[in-house]
Amino acid sequence: MDFDLLDEAYERLHRTGPEYRGWLSNHGPMTVEALARHGHGARIHRWLDAYLPRLDDLPGTRDAITDWRAALGDPARIGDWLAYFDRALEEQPWPEVLGRWWPRLLPGLAAGATHGVIRVGHAVRALRAGSTPTRLTELGQALAYWAARWQAIPGLPGVTTGQLGAAADLLDVATGLPGRAEVAVALAGIPRIDDQTGGIRDRLGRLPDLPDWPASVAALRPAHTPDEARKLLGELVHRAALDYLRFAHGEPVMLVHAVTAPTAVLRTLPALDPALWAPSLAAAWAATAAITAGYAPTVGTTPSVVPNTSPEEALHRAAEHGDAHVIKLADAVADVYLHTGDERVLGAVAHAARLV
Repeated sequence: MDFDLLDEAYERLHRTGPEYRGWLSNHGPMTVEALARHGHGARIHRWLDAYLPRLDDLPGTRDAITDWRAALGDPARIGDWLAYFDRALEEQPWPEVLGRWWPRLLPGLAAGATHGVIRVGHAVRALRAGSTPTRLTELGQALAYWAARWQAIPGLPGVTTGQLGAAADLLDVATGLPGRAEVAVALAGIPRIDDQTGGIRDRLGRLPDLPDWPASVAALRPAHTPDEARKLLGELVHRAALDYLRFAHGEPVMLVHAVTAPTAVLRTLPALDPALWAPSLAAAWAATAAITAGYAPTVGTTPSVVPNTSPEEALHRAAEHGDAHVIKLADAVADVYLHTGDERVLGAVAHAARLV
């Protein structure tokens, strides 16, 4: 991993805000971590030179956060959340800050179209490789973004939707899932909303009106041990990557998050108390199910792609392509291939590169 180049990239990016042009997510920190992780550090600064001009400046503060429940999910307070987590990480070790805030943020996994948790996952992976001031800052900015955009997924077990303030008080995240289905069966049973228009907030808002949604989001079998939760999360990422090949023609960018959001959760597990692994599975499953319901077409296809023969080739293809979503998808499926040996998932990168 190109550690020095990653820290240089973080320094450049930490002058920018987590969003731009309204509420488009800043993909820079996630992308440079993936490039650095896989030996493509030489591309980072050139990639940033092209990407940075589109970003907004780092937002300023308004008032110090004293009641975190009241500020949760308030994007107007992104600057205040940034300052809050900067202080928290100065005062306490990062695993303690993460461990305290993970169960608070987990029910709002939809934050920023799941980019909150995805950015946290990349930051945690970088910190587990070695702690530096810039990586601590990155974790703080990632957590701040998640907190400011906190949004519950309708039907997530253990979470009452409705008024944000009420949901924000729920720290007792689901301890598991009530269903019986294996991952592949549960994913195959996800219904689709009829009106697949608008942004993710619009589409999530239509899920409660979908008759089969409550049963579908609760269908996955529970994890009875932390190791089982980790195994099921791995299977979820694997199956979501294969589903990308079938359904990405419907929405090639957003469906990437059905893969990368549970990947981020999976990567964060080693830094968390194992007691949090089962609720983490529940939230990751709900996120993938919601993205599938909101963006995947009802009819899949079999794309005619020439699969990459190795994760290195897939990552090289993604780095050459340059799109942040293609790079992050390649990063995720490289992990899947490492653990499963399933070459089919590598084809998702070529498919994404063609569609995005």
